[in-house]
Amino acid sequence: MIEVLVTIAILAIGLMGLLQMQTRLQKSEVESYQRTQAMILLNDMASRITTNRSNAADYETADPTSDFLGAGMTCPSTNTTLQQRDTAEWCDALQGAAEQTTTNSKVGSMIGGRGCVEDIGSVSAPQYLVTVVWQGLTPIASPPATIACGKEATNIYDDVTTDCTDDLCRRYVSTIVRIATL
Repeated sequence: MIEVLVTIAILAIGLMGLLQMQTRLQKSEVESYQRTQAMILLNDMASRITTNRSNAADYETADPTSDFLGAGMTCPSTNTTLQQRDTAEWCDALQGAAEQTTTNSKVGSMIGGRGCVEDIGSVSAPQYLVTVVWQGLTPIASPPATIACGKEATNIYDDVTTDCTDDLCRRYVSTIVRIATL
């Protein structure tokens, strides 16, 4: 009889370990999906800027801590110029407009996805830092201080009910777009 109880205890511990591993795998899968979506959106805006290089400065968001595109804002609806249309489409994509539920809720992007375009160059050598940030599921590390996109006084990426504090769950990807003087 004792052998049966020991077997059940070992089996229960093993099943709990498998359940914990499955939970971690699901979180990793969501993190991977979000990073993939962020990379797609990052490359999308970088391509839009290089395509419209003569108006690249118009894509800049003034203050990346408060002037961003995506979650928590109303996307621009003015589509008079190519830059305005690109900005509106990128904002919609950051909010997840690519996929919607039956109630028109946008669900096709990252959690809390935001995007910024910062001017980091000079007049003679224009350069733009394109950044996409989003809410991760588990705390890893804070982005470097040079990544200001999505970091404001009331940080939406902090959750005091979890370990996601001090920006530990704010994920980012960024690239530099260099505009050649032709």
